[in-house]
Amino acid sequence: MGKGTGWTSALMCTGRHGRVCLPWFDPSRQPSPEFPPPAGSGESRKEMDPEALRKYSALHPKPAGLALQYGTAGFRTRAQQLDHVVFRMGLLAVLRSKAVAATIGVMVTASHNPEEDNGIKLVDPLGEMLHPSWEEYATQLANAEEQELQKVITEICQKAAVDLHKDALVFIGRDTSSGECQRHLKIDCANGIGALKLSEMKPYFPREVLIHIYNDGTKEKLNHLCGADFVKVHQKPPGGLDMKPNERCCSFDGDADRIVYYYKDETGHFHLIDGDKIATLISIFLKELLAKVRQNFKMAVVQTAYANGSSTRYLEETLKVPVHCVKTGVKHLHHKAQEFDVGVYFEANGHGTVLFSKAAETKIRQLVKEEKDDEKREAAKVLENMIDLINQTVGDAISDMLVIEAILALKGLTVQQWDALYNDLPNRLLKVQVADRRVIDTTDAERRAVTPPGLQEKIDALVKKYKLSRAFVRPSGTEDVVRIYAEADTQENADALAHEVSLAVYHLAGGKGAPPQPI
Repeated sequence: MGKGTGWTSALMCTGRHGRVCLPWFDPSRQPSPEFPPPAGSGESRKEMDPEALRKYSALHPKPAGLALQYGTAGFRTRAQQLDHVVFRMGLLAVLRSKAVAATIGVMVTASHNPEEDNGIKLVDPLGEMLHPSWEEYATQLANAEEQELQKVITEICQKAAVDLHKDALVFIGRDTSSGECQRHLKIDCANGIGALKLSEMKPYFPREVLIHIYNDGTKEKLNHLCGADFVKVHQKPPGGLDMKPNERCCSFDGDADRIVYYYKDETGHFHLIDGDKIATLISIFLKELLAKVRQNFKMAVVQTAYANGSSTRYLEETLKVPVHCVKTGVKHLHHKAQEFDVGVYFEANGHGTVLFSKAAETKIRQLVKEEKDDEKREAAKVLENMIDLINQTVGDAISDMLVIEAILALKGLTVQQWDALYNDLPNRLLKVQVADRRVIDTTDAERRAVTPPGLQEKIDALVKKYKLSRAFVRPSGTEDVVRIYAEADTQENADALAHEVSLAVYHLAGGKGAPPQPI
């Protein structure tokens, strides 16, 4: 079938067992933690749900500038360019089935093309090629930009007289090429211990997991222009690792207790997936499993003030997972996470893990041995495997990487789909040198300044000037500087807010040297 992990799930998310029912047309679908059914939806409602369409489509983003044409073979090109097409052809197949009141086929194959290719085409009720007018609809839908998708679907429904209240039946076929099952991962080991241990483990990985080790310590110095911290701070790939578009990559730090993921899109733009999104991915997976075992386990995510506001909102408002904020430092996150049956914590820098209480672990292992219900027992077994795989003692980049890779494979997600769960708010980190950092005292998990007098009031006033903004200051634990964090709706506003807060700190907290300059 060619490479392109996640294709089957991209298509099959539109239905089960061949009977396709678009979630934004029929809210009687099974809800998921990421995408609960719309409020007020019911069995009989089948009109379009724009919000659900937007959320599902965001998991299968269209590469910028890509334009494809539906032809005799349907769509056929490099597999990595077709994820959004497969998703959208699932939509079109349903519309075609509703329009003709008959079964429609979807075939996923690259036929005789090389392994790196893939393709998808629709088949009309008698096994013939798709009607020419619908070939044009397919091209329009595949090439529509994200903000135009709903409009294009509406226009197709109008032109083809599609009755959305009719049922649809779609059968899906695929070929048997093994390329889809291979998962390539490039790993920057920061010239540290992670390279040595991964090299020892590599022979034991399943053949579907193909890891490629870079910065293994044989040529360069520890953490020099590479590693998780370098990638996070500089927002660019490490030295010594050649990235191609849409390749999945990750970086450890030198002692292999931090991990961040990243990729480049088709335009060459760098995308960082930090500890916030790692915590979110793991939380989605755990919440689904905990719902299946149907035990009254308390689950929570623990963050620091540095967590991006978008991640907090997604966890609380979309996933409905409690989020607790603590002071900066792994010890504070770890201790708070111990208060729950399942506690997930990651700093934005990629240092974190998952903790299971002894009671939860005992119950999960008991369910694996004794539960008669197949779904509950199978979910408990996956939870047990996660307990055995994750390192609950401390942040462990190799263990975290294996958990992440397992979740991506089990959920059929690409790194791009993972990244599309939410958009990080633009932010800026600054520091101001002061005569004595002890003049700054904070409360509320370091999110509000108690001293010096007037500083917090000034910050509050500055924050009100910008949309979706927040800012906080905290003293460094090691040097006489005050660290400043600001985020807002645009990078320009985040930079401006950070600069204005840094000036407030300089004037009210005894700044040294020249005043901070605009970014």
